[in-house]
Amino acid sequence: MIKLTVCGAAGRMGSRIIALSKEYAELKLIGAIESKISPKIGSDAGLVAGIGQLGVEITSDLKKIIKNTDIVVNFTSPEATLEHLEIVKKSKKPIVIGTTGFSNEQLITIQKISKEIPIVLSPNMSIGVNLLFKILKDVAKILGDDYDVEILEAHHRMKKDAPSGTAIKMAKVIAEALGRNFDEVAVYARKGIIGERTKKEIGIQTVRAGDIVGEHTVIFGGLGERIEITHKASSRDTFARGALKAAIWLYGKPAGFYDMGDVLGIK
Repeated sequence: MIKLTVCGAAGRMGSRIIALSKEYAELKLIGAIESKISPKIGSDAGLVAGIGQLGVEITSDLKKIIKNTDIVVNFTSPEATLEHLEIVKKSKKPIVIGTTGFSNEQLITIQKISKEIPIVLSPNMSIGVNLLFKILKDVAKILGDDYDVEILEAHHRMKKDAPSGTAIKMAKVIAEALGRNFDEVAVYARKGIIGERTKKEIGIQTVRAGDIVGEHTVIFGGLGERIEITHKASSRDTFARGALKAAIWLYGKPAGFYDMGDVLGIK
C-alpha cells in the first residue's frame, strides 16, 4: 500500500485527486496539505472532497506527516511547490508535481532537486494531452517551415497563470522539432500595426472565460490548407487520474526528472 499525501487538498485538482484516490487499491490517503490561511484547515479531507469522512485532517504542516508518507502529489502555487520540495528532498520522498506557472529559474531548481529524489513534473496529467505532445512533434517535423504555427488555449476565469503550462509545453515541443529557440520565436500577443508574420514565430493566444476546464488547439497553417489538432477536457477527473497513475508509477523509481511521457511509456 502506497501512503499518499496531497498538497493543495482543498483546491479544484487536489480535491478530485483525493476523491478518486479511493479507486486505486495501491493507494491510501494519509495526508492532506493546504496553506496556513485556508479556511479548510482542520476539516476532514474527505468531506471537503465531497466523498464523506476519511479521518484525514487538512493541515498546513507537511513536515509533521512527511515521514509517514510514501509519495506526495502537489497541485499548488510555484512558491508553495518549492517550499514543499525542500521538505520532500530532506526526507528523500518522491513527488508528482502538476503545478504550472514556474519561471525558468524555478524549473532549474526543480531539475537540480531531481538529482536527489524522483520527480514527475507535467503541466498536464491527461493521457490524451501527453499523447498529443508526441503527435505534435511528429507533425511539426513532417510539415517543417512551410506551415505557420499558432496555439489557442482556453480555461476558466479563475486560472491564475497565462498562457497555460500545456500551451507552453506544446510550443516548446514544436519549437524543438523545428530546430527553433522557443524563447526567441514565442509570440504571446498581437496588437496594432505589427507587420507581416515572421516565418519562424509560434503564436500562443489565451482565453479566460466561465468554467472552461481546458481546451487547446494547435493550427498548422499552410497555403491552401490548414491542419487543426484539438484537445478538449470536459472534466478535471482526467487530470486527477493521470496524477494518481503517475504516483503509482513513480513509487520506487530512482532519483530523476520524469514527465508523463515516461509514465505512459510514449517518449
